[in-house]
Amino acid sequence: MSREVSWDDFLAQARSAARTVFERAAFNTPVYILYSSGTTGLPKCIVHGAGGTLLQHVKELALHTDVQPGDRVFYYTTTGWMMWNWLVSALALGATVVLYDGAAMPDANPAILWDLAARERIAVFGTSAKYLSLAEKRGIKPHDLDALRTILSTGSPLADHSFDYVYRDVKSDVCLSSISGGTDIVSCFALGNPMSPVWRGELQSLGLGMAVQIFDDHGHPTDDAGELVCTMPFPSMPVAFWNDPGGARYRAAYFERFKAVWRHGDWARKTAHGGLVIYGRSDTTLNPGGVRIGTAEIYRQVEQLPEILESVVVGQDVDGDVRIVLFVRLAPGAVLNDALRDRIKRSIRQNASPHHVPQVICAVPDIPRTVSGKIAEMAVRDALHGRPVQNVDALANPESLKDFRLDS
Repeated sequence: MSREVSWDDFLAQARSAARTVFERAAFNTPVYILYSSGTTGLPKCIVHGAGGTLLQHVKELALHTDVQPGDRVFYYTTTGWMMWNWLVSALALGATVVLYDGAAMPDANPAILWDLAARERIAVFGTSAKYLSLAEKRGIKPHDLDALRTILSTGSPLADHSFDYVYRDVKSDVCLSSISGGTDIVSCFALGNPMSPVWRGELQSLGLGMAVQIFDDHGHPTDDAGELVCTMPFPSMPVAFWNDPGGARYRAAYFERFKAVWRHGDWARKTAHGGLVIYGRSDTTLNPGGVRIGTAEIYRQVEQLPEILESVVVGQDVDGDVRIVLFVRLAPGAVLNDALRDRIKRSIRQNASPHHVPQVICAVPDIPRTVSGKIAEMAVRDALHGRPVQNVDALANPESLKDFRLDS
């Protein structure tokens, strides 16, 4: 007996069997169980409530992203990334969700996602900072994007040159919104603002109703770079961790560093324009000679070079200090020779500072990443020091760790 069914027949059967039933539920009724990506340790199993999630998403989609009824909204994501849950909530605003299952940049057509945006007249196009960086390196210049109003980028800080690429080669009158939050809050702490200018290298605005501050090491607000915190409760805080009686793991995850204040784990700075610059995860910042450096500050310089597809930088403990070690994945045909090493160091020194320059630069065939595509800096750091890697099960390519052990 055949098990195949045509799409039209499936829809006809579904319509005949469909029955709409609405049941009242409590505000904190669990709606999603999400797993953190595992970039900084063992994944957390996070339970989110229906009411808080819906309130937060409608605020972010309607006010920060300007999603309108009838808009077509796309995000290049998987069901294992919280951006899927965020995307689905666009249905609450009467928008249409556009889905894509496949490679982001196949060799046969590297511009396939932009072609999709043009063909389907997508109004909001969401992707990752890594995708925009690779699109620039591949020289992709989309066309026929007259319906496109907003481009969203997340997953890692969006580099300055990616802002330039979008406005030069993608569309000059689009709102480019670099956004940041996470699975922990199934939403954002900083994101776009359709009524304000876009500033190169910055996240436009803090989330409405979110008491976001930057704290120094002593728990005091600072105008310098520091820990991103939220000093007041917000709707989409997790209702619990799975299998966490009494909430001890929940409290340890967010409230152990600063009493009664949510510490998110990002190293950031507020800007004069009311937005943020994020320098990377606070637990993977580098500290050579006592100078604290966010890893994104180095990535912004390194990944502009055409020979480098992507990189990961970590600190290695040596003789009572920390030296910066940079691993690069090279473009096809590129060779990491002394000339390229010198160009990398010169770019970092001139555009960041001498403190940012790595002492060691190595080429590797692949870089460890989680199943949601995020580079696992802590896994690389543990491998480099010969320590057990705690979050191996969270990695999509754990075999790559073997290339990150240095003898000296």
